[in-house]
Amino acid sequence: MNYLSAKKLMLAVKVVMFSFISLFAGDAVAQLTAKANHDHITVDSFYHGGTVSVSGVSDPGTELIIKVASEDVHQTLRKKGKVAGLLWMTVGDLNVEHVPNFYEVFSTKKLDDLLSRDEMEKYSIGFTALQKHASMNVATAEEKSKWFDEFAKFKSDSNLYSTSTGNITLAQKDGKQNYYILTEWPFQAPPGDYTVTVYAVKGGKVIETATSNVMVEQVGIVKALAAMAKNNGALYGIISIMAALGAGFGVGLIFRKSEGAH
Repeated sequence: MNYLSAKKLMLAVKVVMFSFISLFAGDAVAQLTAKANHDHITVDSFYHGGTVSVSGVSDPGTELIIKVASEDVHQTLRKKGKVAGLLWMTVGDLNVEHVPNFYEVFSTKKLDDLLSRDEMEKYSIGFTALQKHASMNVATAEEKSKWFDEFAKFKSDSNLYSTSTGNITLAQKDGKQNYYILTEWPFQAPPGDYTVTVYAVKGGKVIETATSNVMVEQVGIVKALAAMAKNNGALYGIISIMAALGAGFGVGLIFRKSEGAH
């Protein structure tokens, strides 16, 4: 057999092997996609929050988890406690590390029904997983659990943390599973970059992931004032005082006119 014939034979073998693998790979071929619409949210003087929709395609029969999170940050809160068993007072600072400032999770079923605890911890899915990854200036595991619950409650009350089940719409089309979710974007979410991660789940494990991004950016006078507050605090303070005095003067004129009308 000459060199050219051997080369053609090897090529034919590779083609046959690839076809054979593709034939039996079936559902193993990746299909998961993620797209966040309204992925650039601008914060101006009239901003009161917005909406973000996430859509894509997954393999039929897969369950889905969608996580929207900011980057991990350092956060400091005031710890409240009873002093002498009577008065509620600040008893120290609670420093929390390795947790996102914003965190939302949506799932087609309850998280405990979809993933094992180890799998949730691996992908930081759910409040229990966040607690596991968090670092806090407390002495014991019991204290960490207690104060993280308070931290998560504070974040939830501020519309910055949430988990929900059953809000993802699924539809079968052309042999694929289309998914869609529309969620309110809270005005409390600070400017920055956010990552949308979609997890395809089968048999209690994450089998595939896809990501998209959402950017929240200040614009116009809001951006200018924020920059001034950061870079020139004295000038920002003077303008704030003048604005407050002007508003008070304006309200006073309105009340005087109202009294004069009687």
